[in-house]
Amino acid sequence: MRHRVLGGTGIEVSAYCLGTMMFGSVGNPDHDECVRIIHAALDEGIDFVDTADMYSAGESETIVGKALKGRRDDVVLATKVHFPMGEGPNRGGNSRRWIVRAVEDSLRRLGTDWIDLYQVHRPDRTTDVEETLSVLTDLVRQGKVRAFGCSTFPADEIVEAHHVADRRGLHRFRTEQPPYSLLARGIEKHVLPVAQRLGMGVLTWSPLASGFLTGRYRQGQDLDLSRGRPTINPARFDPDAPLTAAKLEAVERLVAVADEVGCTLPELAVAFPLAHPAVTSVIVGPRTMEQLRDTLKGASVVLDDAALDRIDEIVPPGTDLYPPDGAWAPPAVTTPSLRRRPSDARAAAGR
Repeated sequence: MRHRVLGGTGIEVSAYCLGTMMFGSVGNPDHDECVRIIHAALDEGIDFVDTADMYSAGESETIVGKALKGRRDDVVLATKVHFPMGEGPNRGGNSRRWIVRAVEDSLRRLGTDWIDLYQVHRPDRTTDVEETLSVLTDLVRQGKVRAFGCSTFPADEIVEAHHVADRRGLHRFRTEQPPYSLLARGIEKHVLPVAQRLGMGVLTWSPLASGFLTGRYRQGQDLDLSRGRPTINPARFDPDAPLTAAKLEAVERLVAVADEVGCTLPELAVAFPLAHPAVTSVIVGPRTMEQLRDTLKGASVVLDDAALDRIDEIVPPGTDLYPPDGAWAPPAVTTPSLRRRPSDARAAAGR
């Protein structure tokens, strides 16, 4: 297993990171099997594990904690905070009030005294980023967190956070965790170049593009929508949708590239993100032992320029063939009141 340094932290991590979103009630509810999967990943040389408090409402962190008993010192452990963890207005977000509580809950569930990488799961427009950086800096100074980062932040918010940290003498985001795959290359435009300039480590997620790069969904074949990802978000697999058609067309051409390289489509998919010089580690998120083993077969695949040129022809650099699942959308776009003047003001302006 290849290793790389995580940004400017000095921490070395495996080029593949075990993502645990599918461990727990949302994916695999069998704790013992999930522990075996984690142990198998560690035995294969993966020493980087990523989870989040909101994965199966804390259950994933609990499973990870069980698996790391006796092996904690050998693992770089990452988790995340932001999404609501219960009813009420102050049980989520990026405020000092919530993060102070959330980190203690994560430490308890994980059964550890420290978190190697604590990540802010999404931006929070209701909280000043200085407030967030301030509490995260305090957690580093207290020894509860070794380093902190962000996840699915747009480039402008990453730059703003670094500017605030420099101006206020606070620790800064050391990593970013964005979606990145053969079918979703949008971060190549701004996020990855910004991360490189700022010396940040990058952990990418969803290399299999929500299942479209597993080889299970092919053009001209009936799509099995009865299991897996289609049951979670059927609209993304609608065979009559133009986005689905575009993905399936690209998949057929990418299968041909995989054949030329001498690997399978999923092996090509997990190898692709590591070809970018800004990417430190690729998160793979198996639900079963078989999925872990199939995914790790791609760990030895290295793509040459000819293969990357063919991929660029199919999905041009910086292009998303679909909106990456779970990616953050700016409120300035999604909230009408932030992009429309009040009706009385519009009426007055038209006089």
